[in-house]
Amino acid sequence: MNPCGPTTLLVIAKEPLPGRVKTRLTPPCTPEQAARIAEASLADTLHAVLRMPARRRVLVLDGRPGDWLPPGFDVVPQCAGGLDERLAAAFARCPGPALLVGMDTPQLTPGLLAPALADDGWDGCDAWFGPAADGGFWALGLAEPRPALLRGVPMSTARTGLLQRRRLTAAGLAVRDLPELRDVDTAADAARVAAAAPHGRFAEAVAAVMRTGLERCPAEGAPVAAGARDGDR
Repeated sequence: MNPCGPTTLLVIAKEPLPGRVKTRLTPPCTPEQAARIAEASLADTLHAVLRMPARRRVLVLDGRPGDWLPPGFDVVPQCAGGLDERLAAAFARCPGPALLVGMDTPQLTPGLLAPALADDGWDGCDAWFGPAADGGFWALGLAEPRPALLRGVPMSTARTGLLQRRRLTAAGLAVRDLPELRDVDTAADAARVAAAAPHGRFAEAVAAVMRTGLERCPAEGAPVAAGARDGDR
């Protein structure tokens, strides 16, 4: 199923390589285990997007495509710079309505984005916003490409979502909200998301890692690896 629709769907992601993705899972996971979980999360996200109506489906990728990429996506490279610049550049490529998600919410389903992707999803609406439980956001849609609305927003903080949504409303945009979802950043997040979506590749990967065993977890409050707070985008 590859239905059409008025909106371009964007997925922003990193190639799931050990040591480059899901760094906040290591430990308790090894880098290889974390990469396996990241690949499953990305694959579940991409296959969910394939089931959604879209004008075009685009993977905005840091790295190279692998066997995890199903047919049906155009692949474009991420630009250089911080996450705000990379998100802005992704929207700048789209001539009309566009909705962007990341690879950290493998519980994504077509139903969650159905209001935004309906034929009347943009009637009286300039932006769609999906808040994340950690204070960020998991989805952002814009009726027109306005990359300046993202540039300069502090990313990967507990106030990112608040500040990004405030930027939209301050520009006079009519914003509609999507349900809150939990990003997969930590081992606790992974367990909770796998339990909430138990039938996907992600849940299978988490279960497989648990069966093979985890490294000993460090003391609570251990520092996060450098660059980890940029997520997997």
